[in-house]
Amino acid sequence: MKLYLAGPMRGCSEFNFPAFHQAAKDLRTKGHIVFSPAEKDIERHGIDISKGNTIGSEELAAKEHGFDLRVALKQDLDWICEHADGVALLPGWENSRGATAERATGLALGLEIIYL
Repeated sequence: MKLYLAGPMRGCSEFNFPAFHQAAKDLRTKGHIVFSPAEKDIERHGIDISKGNTIGSEELAAKEHGFDLRVALKQDLDWICEHADGVALLPGWENSRGATAERATGLALGLEIIYL
């Protein structure tokens, strides 16, 4: 199954990347194809933008690495719309504006929603 991995990032230490990396690894071990926004951010910027960002500050990531939420969310939602069979949600997703939007997109498309 092609899964989009969603969860809290902003306001979490290192944007919660360690949890995203572990969940992506676990899901891949089970045979899934996984789109992780944490991995995509690293790919897009050519560097792990989470390192040293202990409060998960979007503003700091923008200043230091050129992070742009509009660009990131567009790529994430495009992947859900074009490829995903499901959305896998990390704990705490309900407190994340991005993850709730990604879940809502999955629901609107009739995708499977998996609560990790």
